[in-house]
Amino acid sequence: MSSTEILVALAIAVGLVGIVVPILPGTALVGAAILVWAWSVGETAGWLVLAVAVAILAAGTVVKYLLPGRRLQSAGIPASTQWVGALLGVVGFFVVPVVGLVLGFVLGVYLAELRRVGSAQAWPSTVHSLKAVGLSILIELAAALAATLAWVVGVVAT
Repeated sequence: MSSTEILVALAIAVGLVGIVVPILPGTALVGAAILVWAWSVGETAGWLVLAVAVAILAAGTVVKYLLPGRRLQSAGIPASTQWVGALLGVVGFFVVPVVGLVLGFVLGVYLAELRRVGSAQAWPSTVHSLKAVGLSILIELAAALAATLAWVVGVVAT
């Protein structure tokens, strides 16, 4: 394994962690790392691996937003609730680094649902929203792992 491949592997690992712990743009890091590898290989096989990886990451990104969004719509949770959660998540990230993102999101969704449906249904709606976010993370992680697998196959093949 070359030094470039080791650095690319480390960047991919950081990207995968960035997906699970939403601090870094994980999907972008995985894609950028594979781009650097394809550039350094400079062969058709490298560019083909990059094309496959980017297609997988793009499909994962689309599904990551569509599937959980549909589940939230079918549960009757409006997009405005998610936006309030996202806004308080961003604020929470700066108030309490790392953990504040999750805490702020949960608090934002709960407060929005408390205002919208009352105390009896606010927590079940919040739990449903958290499940949707978890599903979104799992979809993104699966796509990034599939792109990583494509890269590993490309490394072995070249």
